[in-house]
Amino acid sequence: MLENPSFELVAEFAPTGDQPQAIELLVNGVRKKKIQTLLGVTGSGKTFAVANVIQRTGKNALVIS
Repeated sequence: MLENPSFELVAEFAPTGDQPQAIELLVNGVRKKKIQTLLGVTGSGKTFAVANVIQRTGKNALVIS
């Protein structure tokens, strides 16, 4: 459920591997106002995972990638 549906992630890909679990944990943390860090090697899909978190939470965000 989107709190603010103004951001729509359009991608040919779906979260895979550890991404679904990471997205869920990050979404829960955002909703609880926790400070979090997503760690991953280059090319692991961190930006894509965070885009999913932004969409699911409806929060405003500045992404510098």
